[in-house]
This record gives sequence, C-alpha cells and structure tokens, in this order.
Amino acid sequence: MDSDQQGLTIGAVAKAAGVNVETVRFYQRRALLPEPDKPYGRIRRYEAKDVARVRFVKAAQRLGFSLDEVAGLLKLDDGTHCDEARQLAEAKLGDVRKKLKDLRRIESALAVLVRDCCSMRGKLSCPLITTLQRQ
Repeated sequence: MDSDQQGLTIGAVAKAAGVNVETVRFYQRRALLPEPDKPYGRIRRYEAKDVARVRFVKAAQRLGFSLDEVAGLLKLDDGTHCDEARQLAEAKLGDVRKKLKDLRRIESALAVLVRDCCSMRGKLSCPLITTLQRQ
C-alpha cells in the first residue's frame, strides 16, 4: 500500500468519532489530541487510536467534564492512576448532585409560580412577573 493511503484523514477521523472536522482541530489546539506530522507535499494521517481519543473526549464531555478536566483525565491514562481518576469522578458526581438539588428547587419554585398564574386569571398583576420583580 502506498504511504499516502495509510492512516486516516482528518475527515475520516471526524466521521468515525461522530464529530465534525472543526471539533478535531479544536481538540488539537487544546492539546487533547496530538497533531500528526505532515509529510512534505502530503496530508496528515491519523491512526485508530486518534479516533478512540476523540470518542473518549466526547464521552467525558457528555458526563459533564470540562475540557480542562478531560485533559486531566487524559494525563492519568497509563493504568496506574485509578484512585486519582476516581477522585475526579467523585468530585464531578458531587457537582452533578448539587446541580440536581438546585434544579429541583427551581422546578418547585416555577411550579408554584405557574400554578399561581393559572389561578389569578383576570387580575391586573401577573404573579410570576410580580415575584420576579421583587427578587
């Protein structure tokens, strides 16, 4: 096989990982994905491990990890840092639980305001707007 045909193009990496090409480039700028050498007069070629890395970054983002946190996780990917990775995941879990608590509080407050809006038909002042103006 000709060396020009070995490896994956950036477009093939993006397609295989389910992202667009600009996402791959962005990850490279953020040092989350190494940029392969560009042989003179040829295009860069990527490996299957690069697809796996992009998928890892996207999976971590779906779990709520920021790109900075993902970079930290990637530094732990040598098989000897499971405790540190667990600690990062526990911290993220704590953040998620706090956000859920806040969302439940917001849900409850909005439910009361919506209920009050429905029960106050014909009044000049909307309870929702009045409540928000008092804040």
